[in-house]
Amino acid sequence: MGIHLTAIFALIPYVLALDNGLALTPPMGWLTWQRFRCITDCEKYPNECISESLIKRIANIMVNEGYSHVGYKYVGIDDCWLERSRDANGRLVPDRKRFPNGMKAIADYLHELGLKFALYQDYGTKTCAGYPGVLGHEAVDVQTFAEWEVDYIKLDGCNVNVSKMDTGYPEFGKLMNESGRPMVYSCSWPAYQEKPDYASISKHCNMWRNWDDIQDSWASLTKIMGWFAEKQEEIAKYAGPGRWNDPDMLLIGNFGLSLDQARVQMAVWSILAAPLLMSVDLATIRPEFKDVLLNKDIIAIDQDEMGKQGFMVWSKEKCEIWTREVVDGIAVAFVSKRDDGAPHTIEVTTEDMKIPKTTYHIQDLYKDGPNFKFESKERFITRINPSGVRFYKFIPIKENEVESPSITYI
Repeated sequence: MGIHLTAIFALIPYVLALDNGLALTPPMGWLTWQRFRCITDCEKYPNECISESLIKRIANIMVNEGYSHVGYKYVGIDDCWLERSRDANGRLVPDRKRFPNGMKAIADYLHELGLKFALYQDYGTKTCAGYPGVLGHEAVDVQTFAEWEVDYIKLDGCNVNVSKMDTGYPEFGKLMNESGRPMVYSCSWPAYQEKPDYASISKHCNMWRNWDDIQDSWASLTKIMGWFAEKQEEIAKYAGPGRWNDPDMLLIGNFGLSLDQARVQMAVWSILAAPLLMSVDLATIRPEFKDVLLNKDIIAIDQDEMGKQGFMVWSKEKCEIWTREVVDGIAVAFVSKRDDGAPHTIEVTTEDMKIPKTTYHIQDLYKDGPNFKFESKERFITRINPSGVRFYKFIPIKENEVESPSITYI
C-alpha cells in the first residue's frame, strides 16, 4: 500500500448515525451462542443450558467481577430460547421450562443491575435452529420486543430468500424505530449475500455481520482477519458512530485459542472498531484470559469516539501490521501468524506502519514492556511470539513539550 494511514482516513466520509441514536461506540457485552450454542437439556447440563438461570448467573458475574464497569453492558440470548410454536394470538413464546418467568422478567432483572437485554431472532420463517422466525409476523414481534423492554435485537438470515433481505431488513428496522423502544439493530444481512449493498446496510443497521460464523479456533480467527484485510477498503468507509462492521464474537477464554492468540483477537478487534461481544463461561474463565477481556487500555482503543475503523497496512513473512487512528494517537498491532516455535523480531519504518513521521511516546497496551520514546528517523523494532501480538499506542509528542508526559496504565 502506497499511501499513509492519514491519507486513507481522509477518504472515509463522516456519516450520520442511524436515527435511533444508539451504538455511537461499538456495543460491548456477552452472548450465549459461541460457548453455549443450542444446549437446551437443563437436566443433563444444568450450568450450560440456554435458560433464565444461565442469564442471571452471567449477569451477576458481569457486575460483581468488573465486566460491566469497563463497558460490557449487553447480555444476549441467541437462538434456542423459544417454544416451537407461537401462541393462539400469533405471538412468540419463550420456552416455558427454561424461561418460566418470561422475557420481561429477564429484562427487569438485567435493568436492575444496570445492564441491557439483547435478544436473537431471524428474518426467515424459522431461526437457524428451527424455532419460529419473524417473517410474516414482523409488526407483532417488534411490538412484543418493545413490551418486553428489549434493548438490542440480533436478526439472523436463515430460511428466507436472500432477495427479500434488501427490503426486509430495512422494513424491520423501520418498525423498530417506530416502536417507541430504543433498540440496537444488529443485522446478519450481508453475511448471506455475495454482493452486499453496504450503503443501504449502513443506513438501516447499527451493526452487521459481514461474513462467516466464527468458530473456536485459531484457523477460523485468522480466516476472518484475512477476509477483513482483503475487503477493508470496500467496507471500512461505511463504519462509524452508530454503524459498525461486525467480525463476530470474541473467542477469548474458551477452548480453541492460546493466551497469545486470544490477545491477537482482542487487539485486532479493537483496531477494527468491532463490537466486543464475549461468549464464554465467566464462572470458569481462567484469570489470564479475564485480564485480556478487562484490559481498559485496549477497550479504550475499541471505544475511541472518532469511530474510525483501522486497516491492515503491512504483511511480510507471516507477520502483519494493523493500524488505527484514535483521538490522541495511533494504535499499532504487530501480529504474527508464524508457527515456527520461536519469537520473531521485525524492524519497520514509519512508512511501513503508514503513520506520520514525528516523535512518539510509545505505550505498550499489554504491558509486556516499559513505555518509551520513538523517533521516526529510527527503525521500530519489536519481537512477537508465534501466533501472538505486540500492541502499542503511538502518541505524538507536541513540539513545545519539554518533558515526556507520564503515561499511566489504567
